[in-house]
Amino acid sequence: MGFKISLFLLSLIIFLVFTVFSYTVAKEMWQQIDFDTTVKLQDHISRKYDEIFSWFSILGSVEVTFGIAGLFSIFSLFRLKVWSFLGWLIIIPATMIEVIGKLLLFHPATPVLFHRNVLETDLPSFYVHTNFSYPSGHMTRTVFLLTVFLTILVFKWKDRFSKLILISGLIIFGFMMALTRVYLGEHWLSDVIGGGFLGVSSGLFAAIFIIGKKYVKIR
Repeated sequence: MGFKISLFLLSLIIFLVFTVFSYTVAKEMWQQIDFDTTVKLQDHISRKYDEIFSWFSILGSVEVTFGIAGLFSIFSLFRLKVWSFLGWLIIIPATMIEVIGKLLLFHPATPVLFHRNVLETDLPSFYVHTNFSYPSGHMTRTVFLLTVFLTILVFKWKDRFSKLILISGLIIFGFMMALTRVYLGEHWLSDVIGGGFLGVSSGLFAAIFIIGKKYVKIR
């Protein structure tokens, strides 16, 4: 089985998992877990990290993540790699699915008493509000990019030591983004998990177009 077919099937399976998980969220099966997780994180993490986490969360904003994907897509176009160009743009339909979820799936956002983001920013995305909070857009877009980068590392990076370092760094970055979303009270745990599933699924699908025909076989 070709590696691109494997990526497609894995992307499809994870999207189905995202769909089933979304159903459980719609049925309000995560309410207690969501509430307990937020309370425990905020109880056990010092408020002195509020500003650090708030600045870190900007890295997952629409402006930053779309900017990164846009730069890579333009770079691909300059190199006449049309499929790669289109692959990076898959972040757009992924975000559209996220927005549709927030408009249609009944899942109220965290109450104001949990909010700990201390930044006042002029970024347009901070003034856009949807009806509900599922799934997390920060996680969808961040995990989309991380999944593409991780897939490229796995299939195209030759040096094993540097590959391990980079993969570890990307995974830690994704974990920290998930942590900030819940700790800052901007999303429930279920929002973060759903956004993660959507990001992985769309990222794997995008990687099919971004990765060229030549790749390093996994031994």
